Amino acid sequence: MMNRRRKRREARESAFPAEWRQYLAAGWAGWHSLSRDERERLEGLVKIFVADKRWEAARGFALTDEMRVLIAAQACLLILELDLDYYRGVGSIIVHPRAVVQRGQHSTETPGVMSSDPFTLAGQAHYGGPVIITWDAARFEARHPARGYNVVLHEFAHKLDMLDGVVDGTPPLADSEIRQRWIEVCTAEFAALTDGTGGSLIREYGAVSAGEFFAVATEIFFCRPLELRADKPDLYGVLAEFFRQDPAQRAGAE
Repeated sequence: MMNRRRKRREARESAFPAEWRQYLAAGWAGWHSLSRDERERLEGLVKIFVADKRWEAARGFALTDEMRVLIAAQACLLILELDLDYYRGVGSIIVHPRAVVQRGQHSTETPGVMSSDPFTLAGQAHYGGPVIITWDAARFEARHPARGYNVVLHEFAHKLDMLDGVVDGTPPLADSEIRQRWIEVCTAEFAALTDGTGGSLIREYGAVSAGEFFAVATEIFFCRPLELRADKPDLYGVLAEFFRQDPAQRAGAE
């Protein structure tokens, strides 16, 4: 515990490395939509996150500072207006070079349909365990947000969902009125996605479960905010209220 506190203190007091800033400017499109103040605060979170979490490379893969920083920055974007304690359930991040092939029964993109065929994973968040991220997906999606996919945002949204011990698509919401509004809006949007009336902005995988809906909606909220605000203003509103951010305003100001 003392060693962890010391690492956090040292990270907090250190300057943000110039090369780390270059990694973000070159490798993450979202960096350029942030204000100077937001960048400075995000840098502070990234320094501590990189130092505080246990980073592991799979299959003999060699981790670099660029990988850690790009993954950490996207993860910390979710908690930019919250607190690092929201990631208290994240102990380690395991980075694979590319998609992981797994076997066993699993949900498919079609709601209610299971399969035992081999499947590939770009990421995975384990309750009480690590977050798995594949570097090729993380790197590509950081540069191309308009596609609406972001494995880092997706898996770390799951970690926020897991904070209350239940993976139900509802992150911690202390205010009862805000929580009730969240449940009403997300239940309606989840039902619409499930019955095929939810439109095409939120991909079908979000209908697998309420937990996947929240993770997929989080990707769209940060990657295609103007479209989400225009197409689903109520959903955009509850997400903005939880994250305390307005990414559509950022995107409109670019």
